[in-house]
Amino acid sequence: MKGQGSSSPFLSIVIPAYNEARRLPRTLERIHGYLRGAVKQWHVGIDAIEVIVVDDGSTDGTSELAKTFSDKFPILKVLRHSPNRGKGYAVRRGMLAAKGQFRLFSDADLSTPIDELDKMLPLLLSGEADIAIASRGLPQSQLLVRQPWYREMLGRMFNLVVQVLATPGIWDTQCGFKLFCGDVAERLFKLQTLDGFAFDVEVLYLARKFKYRIAEVPVRWINDPNTKVQTLKHGMQMLRDLIIIRLNDLKGRYAEKLSRADVLS
Repeated sequence: MKGQGSSSPFLSIVIPAYNEARRLPRTLERIHGYLRGAVKQWHVGIDAIEVIVVDDGSTDGTSELAKTFSDKFPILKVLRHSPNRGKGYAVRRGMLAAKGQFRLFSDADLSTPIDELDKMLPLLLSGEADIAIASRGLPQSQLLVRQPWYREMLGRMFNLVVQVLATPGIWDTQCGFKLFCGDVAERLFKLQTLDGFAFDVEVLYLARKFKYRIAEVPVRWINDPNTKVQTLKHGMQMLRDLIIIRLNDLKGRYAEKLSRADVLS
């Protein structure tokens, strides 16, 4: 299986965190409990798992709390920056700092339970997909605790706009649980520019642009009423960012720069 005989970690788990001192301990405990069993199935040691908490300008001691879990995770990195830059910035920083052959980013509240990774990782291991994204928008998805009706309605409306402007055929771009092959993550997040919540759309837009195979996977999902997303404020920002994505592409912002070796070859 991939991951054996390699100096790089098998899996990196990136957790963007902004003022998550209350929710983060339970999340890290759940991840640790899951990994104790999962690594046996993957035929790797716990020291082949890298956990990266990216503290996005927290003021509640999130970084200090995360560091207290260093005895549970042999590879635990806590990255902090200030001031708060946004989820897109935090995820990008974590994914580019990661070294794993596979790289997952997960919301700090684990609204998508960590064991849903069992459905996603085999798709990348088998070569069936380059990216697997958790989805609340498929018929088989299980919304165990739903959002308020108005948030669901606005989410569906936003997805319709996303399908028209950016990623047709993907039913849920915003679920915060996405898994990438390491080299794919490197390529996409080096080009990704948005710091806000629309970064997911930008990454998937780039993945489509470069013809990567994306598997949308139905998952169990539990709404956390303490979400940081403000429906109207962030919704308007995300609509603006959809236009920015298309303009960036038209302006060549997503063109990759060739190295000198590439030019000479």
